[in-house]
Amino acid sequence: MQKQIIEIMDNLFDPNGIGISNGNYFGLPTTCQQAKLVLLSVPWDVTTSYGSGASKAPDAMIDASLQIDLWDKHNHEGWKEGIGTLPIDEDMLLESRHLRNEAERVIWHLENGGTTEDEYAQRKLRKINEASKKVNQYVYEQANEWLDKGKIVGLVGGDHSTPFGLIQALAERNPGMGILQIDAHADLRECYEGFEFSHASIMYNSLTKFKGVDRLVQVGVRDLCDEEVKMATDDPRIFQFDDYTLKARTFEGASWKTQCDEIIDKLPEKVYVSFDIDGLSPDNCPSTGTPVPGGLSFHEAVYLINSIVESGRKIIGFDLNEVVPSEHSQWDANVGARMLYKLCNISLK
Repeated sequence: MQKQIIEIMDNLFDPNGIGISNGNYFGLPTTCQQAKLVLLSVPWDVTTSYGSGASKAPDAMIDASLQIDLWDKHNHEGWKEGIGTLPIDEDMLLESRHLRNEAERVIWHLENGGTTEDEYAQRKLRKINEASKKVNQYVYEQANEWLDKGKIVGLVGGDHSTPFGLIQALAERNPGMGILQIDAHADLRECYEGFEFSHASIMYNSLTKFKGVDRLVQVGVRDLCDEEVKMATDDPRIFQFDDYTLKARTFEGASWKTQCDEIIDKLPEKVYVSFDIDGLSPDNCPSTGTPVPGGLSFHEAVYLINSIVESGRKIIGFDLNEVVPSEHSQWDANVGARMLYKLCNISLK
């Protein structure tokens, strides 16, 4: 019955026509029940430590995704496998905007000599940390609901704190899984700025709270603190391919294929891809919250992700986060939507 319904909808849907604004990523007609892959939007952007706005990304990327032609070099008709879109939680978006103002007050307090132990900061931190736990629980429950139905779940942030619940759900089901993190930052800080679920703590939390995560392979990192370097050095589960070393090896003659093979060699059979858009060079994401010079090109990132599947490994889920739509340009949302489409189609191969 499911296949029959999809075939009927495909007959009504023109993949060569204009993108139809139907609330779904890429304007696709497939429902989540029919789809093989389900996209969960999490418009949450509270703990970002510099520029904000990632909570607006899901809406902006849905709009931008309507301009994407559906034929894909890496999976020609991947969309026919079914990519479903869950509704965006508007209440979460409103709460994110409110609590972002509270978080900015905490950050201002710290930057002006205050501490996280001050009663002023404690009061606001309790509120933000409790709200973040609720978001994590929501994502965890949504992920489990669709994983129970045999779907691949991809998450669209929001900031990089948002995939906590999805990683938790997958780690419980796939002990020994690995995370491939494409990012300018290591995100190994503990409770950064007093926020237990900071965007800068997602990998620290994943490694310390989930027993199922056996490996973390970080690619493109180039902005770290001493504590993160120490953790990466001391923890045998962490492998860093920092951007400076990658570029130096390229300058010295190593091909990107050779370096991708070395990266993938560190990954187990089941791989979760955590993609912070600032892992790309800033010309791809000029409005992202914490841009850093350097980074991967769009094509280098796609080649790496596709090589995971070509190696025989399986992508069990993914997130794309820290896209910040610009008020003056559609570029950030456009690049984000196109990377999202690549993540979907390569995961569906």
